[in-house]
Amino acid sequence: MATMENLIGLVNRIQRACTVLGDYGGGDNSFSSLWEALPSVAVVGGQSSGKSSVLESIVGRDFLPRGSGIVTRRPLVLQLHKIDDGSEEYAEFLHMPRRKFTNFAYVRQEIQDETDRVTGKTKQISPVPIHLSIYSPNVVNLTLIDLPGLTKFAVEGQPESIAQDIETMVRSYVEKPNSIILAISPANQDIATSDAIKLAREVDPTGERTFGVLTKLDLMDKGTNALDVLEGRSYRLQRPWVGIVNRSQADINKNTNMTVARRKEQEYFATSPDYAHLASKMGSEYLAKLLSKHLESVIRSRIPSITSLINKTIDELESEMDHLGRPIAVDAGAQLYTILELCRAFDKIFKEHLDGGRPGGDRIYGVFDNQLPAAIKKLPFDRHLSMQNVRRIVSEADGYQPHLIAPEQGYRRLIEGSLKHFRGPAEASVDAVHFVLKELVRMSISETQELRRFPTLQAEIAAASGEALERFREEGKKTVLRLVDMEASYLTVEFFRKLPQEVDRVGNPGERGGNTGERGGNPQGERGGNPQGERGRGSNPGGERGRGENASERGGIPTASNVDRYSDGHFRRIASNVSAYVGMVSDTLRNTIPKAVVYCQVREAKMSLLNNFYAQLGKKEGKQLGLMLDEDPALMEKRQQCAKRLELYKAARDEIDTVSWAR
Repeated sequence: MATMENLIGLVNRIQRACTVLGDYGGGDNSFSSLWEALPSVAVVGGQSSGKSSVLESIVGRDFLPRGSGIVTRRPLVLQLHKIDDGSEEYAEFLHMPRRKFTNFAYVRQEIQDETDRVTGKTKQISPVPIHLSIYSPNVVNLTLIDLPGLTKFAVEGQPESIAQDIETMVRSYVEKPNSIILAISPANQDIATSDAIKLAREVDPTGERTFGVLTKLDLMDKGTNALDVLEGRSYRLQRPWVGIVNRSQADINKNTNMTVARRKEQEYFATSPDYAHLASKMGSEYLAKLLSKHLESVIRSRIPSITSLINKTIDELESEMDHLGRPIAVDAGAQLYTILELCRAFDKIFKEHLDGGRPGGDRIYGVFDNQLPAAIKKLPFDRHLSMQNVRRIVSEADGYQPHLIAPEQGYRRLIEGSLKHFRGPAEASVDAVHFVLKELVRMSISETQELRRFPTLQAEIAAASGEALERFREEGKKTVLRLVDMEASYLTVEFFRKLPQEVDRVGNPGERGGNTGERGGNPQGERGGNPQGERGRGSNPGGERGRGENASERGGIPTASNVDRYSDGHFRRIASNVSAYVGMVSDTLRNTIPKAVVYCQVREAKMSLLNNFYAQLGKKEGKQLGLMLDEDPALMEKRQQCAKRLELYKAARDEIDTVSWAR
């Protein structure tokens, strides 16, 4: 069956582990606090109330610093462990786990030194506790938290806020519902003025958690006693008041043995005419047993709620660890594997954006379906194929020798000049898709949960992806510009050979050709009527096919032998023919440019975005790989704290499981 020693010892072990993690009463805890769920006895009293003497009486040893002013400037978590009779007494500090103190004068000095290490040698205070464990056959299993003495005024060397600072620290311990308050007041002062009782009344108005201790009973004025307080008439508590007679200053100066002091205390109560009837419930030994029994009872009652808190927190911490990611191995092989896994996770998300599993890839289609046609529609063909420009280009094309049959050089220059305008939309399409791909890379990096831990690797992947996309863009531009240049470098002769046949089939279009020519022959399908029917017939008045058609069949350019080569109608028909041809090329490029862009950019991004990065990765040494997995220090610290806390809670759960069946 689980015993009192099991339960209090369990809490002692968990409290020590909590302190190591920075989880302690009054601390600034970023995680839920297990400490606050653990019952503890907080010792509260004003300066010179006899608080230190009470603790030393309970322990049976002189071990606390003494002096004027604020002596206790950090909480002291005092854990008492009863060991077998005849065993040697010793003390251990949590911050010095391998050293056993058998000389308690050194314990007092170490408390002072450890306080100064944190607060300096000034009168400052700190909420970070000192953990001291005392193993002795003369103690009961008990945990007490000695807090700085409450004061009303600052003395020399203390900040003006010292009184409020101490009260805030003490209050942070005693206001917790699992805290047992040991309120110490001197009997030679009015209980109504007791700092400890005043604070206890505020945080525990029912008195359910408060034990009252009355010290210095032997120093009361002759003819007076403290029975009204000890018997609960002056100030009633749910728990009993206990009277204590501490060693006198003379006893302290003479280093009176604590065993002797305890015996003198018992004799005082047994022989006192005022307190003899209460003697069995007075004194430091009785107080220690009373507190130990009550603490064990409270711990037993709290075990279900503590277990519930531990299980809930373990689930939360494991979820947090999954979110933060597990620690990275230190060997190069494992690091390389981790990097490749992270890259694959990123690449998977990037492909999902392109293929439709995630949003964003549809913007590439928008480039082809909206931006490219709109850009082509805005090309300045109206200006290029205006009557004035057509006349100028055709007239200048032949130099000093006018064309004999058809202005082929003029046609070619007009067509080549028109097709050059397609270079702009072609390059713009490449750039637009490049921008979308870059944005998808950025989104994919941010959406790769595992990558968030490693800002350096994120930057490396972003840089490698950017370099690859730049290469794909350059290849895309070369390809789409080739498509445009190919159209300009070799004209589709068959298109022009069919023009005379179309004229024969539909007849002379008359002014229809001129009207279209005046509109500039928009190649986007706004040509109106039949642009192929807007050329001259190329036959003689007798109806027989003349040289014009034969020349057309040979050279691929329609004749104009029966048309005044300087008339407006002649130039309108040339503009209309060029416009029709450019329109045909426009339709072709609207289909081939997207194909080229997808092939050179989108397809390559899906297949080989990180290929160069992988090649360079294989050449890196372990140290370089480690640098790539260099996490944000704040994240590493958070994971470390989370892992330690998870270990603590699991250990606490295992320990509680060994005693929780005992009710």
